Order: sequence, then structure tokens, then C-alpha cells
Amino acid sequence: MASPLSVAALAAGLAVSAPSPDDTRTLVLRVARDCSAAAQQVVDETGGQLLSVQPVGDACIITVLVQGNGQRPRKVTVKVPM
Repeated sequence: MASPLSVAALAAGLAVSAPSPDDTRTLVLRVARDCSAAAQQVVDETGGQLLSVQPVGDACIITVLVQGNGQRPRKVTVKVPM
């Protein structure tokens, strides 16, 4: 299960990759925060481990790895509207 710290680190990484204008950086931070909450919700609902979070338009694409009982883990991708 992803910790809030790993979700925050992912959001910080998204913010660092923003272009230099301040207004764009603020927009990226806002999107990252919204995706962080969505990512935490998906991790909580699936009991999986967070693999990636991508803001795409007005949604977040979240991929988690979910362990099966004695089976290979499966990758689950969820699109969550912001």
C-alpha cells in the first residue's frame, strides 16, 4: 500500500517538472494535489501499491499493482475525473 509520503513525493516530482512561469507552476501543483487525493483513494479502495499517477486533461490516470491470493499481481489502471 502506498504511504501518504510516497504520494506527496510523486506530487512534488510533478511540480518540479513544471515550466518556469509562476502561473503554470501553480496550475501543475493544483493538478498534482488533486491527483494525489485521487491516487490515495484508488490505493485505499484496491489495497494495491501505487505505480504511477498522470494528470491528463481534466482527469487523473492512476495505475496500481494489486496482489492476488497466491497469484501474480495484476496491474489496474483507473481514470478518475478531477
